[in-house]
Amino acid sequence: MLTLKNPNGLAKAVVVLLAGDIVFDVLLGLIDVRGLAAENGTYFDPAVIGGVDLYVAYSMAFTLWFATAVVFIIWFHRLRKNAEVWARDLQGRTPGWAIGGWFIPVANLWIPQGIAADIWRASRWEPSAADAKGEMTLLNSWWAVWVADTIVDRIASQLYKWAETPEAYDTATLWSLASYGLDIVAAVLAIRVVRRLTSMQTAKATGMIPAAQ
Repeated sequence: MLTLKNPNGLAKAVVVLLAGDIVFDVLLGLIDVRGLAAENGTYFDPAVIGGVDLYVAYSMAFTLWFATAVVFIIWFHRLRKNAEVWARDLQGRTPGWAIGGWFIPVANLWIPQGIAADIWRASRWEPSAADAKGEMTLLNSWWAVWVADTIVDRIASQLYKWAETPEAYDTATLWSLASYGLDIVAAVLAIRVVRRLTSMQTAKATGMIPAAQ
């Protein structure tokens, strides 16, 4: 028997973790800015970036990012299971795809977005109704920025691997800065998506809590 599960606790955890990711994006972005301003040959000197240990900073950021990804996917899967209760016939993929879809190379650039759209429709009052004008703007904006961030981050990583001159490192750093900027925007939009979808499901389950904007 399918039963609804409360997503509020997971949603709060995801929001806190995403906020932490934003803080680290700002910190690492400032490190890149200081690196660009540094004299040639001193980019990797901790003293140039205010005494911050790069390896510690990146390790902490990666640990936080990993924790965010894990909790986000658990939250996402819970919402997909809830969507099964309300509109199983409108779900294009089984709940397992809410987890596995994130780990398929290339296809993960569109599979989770399709699942999220199905969850959104199932979570509103009339799942079968046509999408209202602009209804999916928040969801689609988040996804577009996330995909752009993923692509730019991969380009930056490759440029760092190929870099052999100060100029090449600067180019890679500029791409890295762009990635941090996109990641901040994606995280802000993700927070709004998490709050919105969670509130929609809570509203539908209780019939009395208004959905957050």
